[in-house]
Amino acid sequence: MTAYFDNSATTKPLPEAVDAVARAMTETWGNPSSLHAVGDAANEQLEAARRTLASAFGCKPQEVYFTAGGTESNNIAVFGTVEALKRRGNRIVTTAVEHPSVEECMKRLEADGFDIVRLPVDTAGRISEEAIFEAVNEKTILVSLMLVNNEVGSIMPVKAAAKALKRAGAPGYLHVDAVQGFGKLPVGPKALGADLISVSSHKVHGPKGVGALFVKKGIRLVSPVLGGGQEDKIRPGTEGTPAIAGFAAAVDKGILHGDLSAHIAHVTEVRDIIRDAALATDIGAVNSGDDALPYILNLSLEGIPSEVLRNYLSEQGVYVSTGSACSKGHRSTVLTQMELDPRRIDSAVRFSFSYTNTVEEARYAAEALTRAANTLRRG
Repeated sequence: MTAYFDNSATTKPLPEAVDAVARAMTETWGNPSSLHAVGDAANEQLEAARRTLASAFGCKPQEVYFTAGGTESNNIAVFGTVEALKRRGNRIVTTAVEHPSVEECMKRLEADGFDIVRLPVDTAGRISEEAIFEAVNEKTILVSLMLVNNEVGSIMPVKAAAKALKRAGAPGYLHVDAVQGFGKLPVGPKALGADLISVSSHKVHGPKGVGALFVKKGIRLVSPVLGGGQEDKIRPGTEGTPAIAGFAAAVDKGILHGDLSAHIAHVTEVRDIIRDAALATDIGAVNSGDDALPYILNLSLEGIPSEVLRNYLSEQGVYVSTGSACSKGHRSTVLTQMELDPRRIDSAVRFSFSYTNTVEEARYAAEALTRAANTLRRG
C-alpha cells in the first residue's frame, strides 16, 4: 500500500482534468486569438473555462485572468500594483512567513526603497488583526497576505486587512495568495474582501503550468509581463488552452460540484488519525495550531531528523515533505518565525491532505509513524 500526503506540493490530476487536457490538445488545439473556425473553437473553450473559474470565485468572468501558475499570479499582483500606485505611497504590508513567490518580490522592492512591513506570527503561525491595523497607514499601496500558510496551515485574518486599508484611507489594494486555500475554504472577493486573488491549478487536482488571478473590476494593474493583448494585457502570451481546460475541469468536479463542508469533515478525520498516532509516541509534537486548516499537519518526532523520517516513510510508501517544496535545503522560515525549538524544527515533517485521501491510507501512515518512532531513535 502507498499513501500520498504531499498535496500542498502538488495533487494528482483528476481523470476529468486529464481527459479535458487530451481533448483540448486533439480537438480544440487552435490559437484562441486566431480569427477563423479553429481559433474560434479554442476561444470558446477558453471562455468556458473562464466562466467556470468565475463561478468558483463568485465574480464576473471579465475579472478572471489565466496565468502560468500561482507564482506568476503573485508576481503580477505585487509588481503590477506597485507600478500602478507607486506615486501614491511606498508602504507595503505582508507577513514574515509568505511563500517565496511573494517574499522574493518583497526583497526586490525593499532594495528599490519601498517600506516593507513584515508582520510577525505567533507560536501557531498566525498574524494578529491588531498588528495589521497598526501597520497599515495612509501611505500603504499594497497589503499582500497568504490565506493559508503552506507549511503549518494557519489561516490569516485577511478580511481585517481590507478593513484596515479602508480605515486608514489608504490607496492600496489587498492581494491574497489563496493557493493553499482554494477548494478548501470560500475563496472570492466577497469571502475575503480582496482586490486581487491568486490561485493555482495543480493544487486542486488540475494540471501544472496554469493558474488564475482575480482582479476586481476597476483595479488598475501595470503588468510586469509584456507582449501581446491576450488576457487584457494582464498576462500576455498565447493562452495554454489544454492546461486551462484541465484546470476548469478540476474546479468543476472538485469545487463547484464538490461539498466543501463534507471534504473538510473527511480530511479532519484523516488528519486526526495521523496526529493522534504522533502524539501517542513520547517524542511526538504537533507544530500546526489547533485552529489550522486540517488539510495541513506539521509535526515532529523530536530527535529524528526531518530528512531521516521523510526517507523512512518514503521507503514504507508514505510520501510527505520536510517543508515547502519551494524551499529545499533550508531550515523552515515559518517554524523559525514561530520561535519553535531548533531541535523540533529540525525534526519537522509536513503531511498535507486531499479530499481524495482515505481513512485506510491514514491508518497505514499512522502505523508507519509509530514504527519510525520505535525504530529510528534506537538507530
